[in-house]
Amino acid sequence: MRVGMILSAAPDGTASATGIADSARRIEAAGLDGAWVFDAFNRGFALPDPLIALSVASTVTDRVELGTCILQLGPRAAGELATRVMTTHLLCGDRLSLGVGAGSTRGDFHAASAPYGERRRRFDDALDVLPRLVRGECVDGVDLTPWPEVRSGPRILIGSWARPELIERAATTYSGWIASAAKGGRLAEGVARYRAAGGERAVVTNIPVDLTGPDEPRDPDRPLDLICTARRARERLAWLADLGFDDVILRTAHHDERSLAAIRELV
Repeated sequence: MRVGMILSAAPDGTASATGIADSARRIEAAGLDGAWVFDAFNRGFALPDPLIALSVASTVTDRVELGTCILQLGPRAAGELATRVMTTHLLCGDRLSLGVGAGSTRGDFHAASAPYGERRRRFDDALDVLPRLVRGECVDGVDLTPWPEVRSGPRILIGSWARPELIERAATTYSGWIASAAKGGRLAEGVARYRAAGGERAVVTNIPVDLTGPDEPRDPDRPLDLICTARRARERLAWLADLGFDDVILRTAHHDERSLAAIRELV
């Protein structure tokens, strides 16, 4: 099982000029497989812009996958976003994985002046238009003239729970499916649907880690976490692997070398 980690802006959770770069370096040095970013704004806290953060990470790493989990398409204009994706792809190369979803939080849509009630339609439209623009097609008068190096487009993984047909499209059309650990009780159902449709890469994201947690069995009715002993964490990761997941994307408040090494030793 591959293990990715959410980038931290700084070890103490605050922002700093070097925090993202230092976090990316530590993730790669620990032998982890990927550095990933969330996408949220207007929620009472600040996160780095996901595509800028990955671009920074690309300049200080050589090996790790760089991905979004997930980038919200619903609040954004496809043409403007395609330009940013092209630039990020140029910097990250084939290490870039674009996990995308519609978005589900009203505040984000309000901040982007986008209608929340149209999020599904906007997502479907962007999922169609964005790859075409990156390939160099002219769509409704928009021609971005992408660089040859990025015309293949990045890998696209679909993040969705509410629409089963999107899980099936993730399996048949795109490079993978991203599930949320918040849906711990439905992970088995989701991955079974994805595999039945022929899907090849299944990812679980947003799994909190604190290996000083209690030594208690996993509660199937709660969101999945690794806030437990290392022994229990290994059991929970083995359970995910048995279900059919290929990747886990973890988040921790502790990005020091010792903590990341302990996480790497879990699998």
